[in-house]
Amino acid sequence: MAESITSRVSRIITGNVHHLIDSIENANPQAVMSQAIREVDGIIDEVSVALGRVTANKHLAVNRLTEQNRRHEQLSADIEVALKEDREDLAKAAVAAQLDVEAQVPILEHSIAAASDEEQEYQGYLTALRARRREMEETLNEFVASRKQATETPAAGGATPDRRLEKAGASFDRVLSRQTGLGGIGGPIDATQAVRMRELAELARNNRIEERLAAFRSRAGKND
Repeated sequence: MAESITSRVSRIITGNVHHLIDSIENANPQAVMSQAIREVDGIIDEVSVALGRVTANKHLAVNRLTEQNRRHEQLSADIEVALKEDREDLAKAAVAAQLDVEAQVPILEHSIAAASDEEQEYQGYLTALRARRREMEETLNEFVASRKQATETPAAGGATPDRRLEKAGASFDRVLSRQTGLGGIGGPIDATQAVRMRELAELARNNRIEERLAAFRSRAGKND
């Protein structure tokens, strides 16, 4: 039986990235790297397609509900006209049609609510998968860089550690591009850039923490 999207997402998100590094120790680094990235890219594509399908179905259900509500109102007006004209037969037919509409409305409303929940779930999957992919890229990049540094023994005046790190990042990008058709994850890197990126990530995290605390304070009526 084919593995479901939910189980695949769960396996990718809950898996230990460093287990992949252990696998690389005893395998072809290029093959393991490309396989891991392709799997994440593949499930991202599948979730995106599923999200698009759910969104389309929700749109159709919303349009159908709007149409049925409009029809219900029109039937009410038609019933009034039929009664004024002493056409009780037509009024009964309109009432029957109105009952049919009323039977469909709860089903449509349920479909819209279910689609909204599913839509939110898929959006959460995409956010988590994209974050996981970035984590894998960063971890693998560090692995490649560390192996480069371990195997290179520059002579006096040879490559500096920053230069070795830059070459390692470029090598990783070449592997990723060749195996997946995707570009690199941001071009050459150096120690200064890495420090700045970590600081930026920490600053963004702190801002999210403050925003969430502010939201809780607001709901508790404890604005400063």
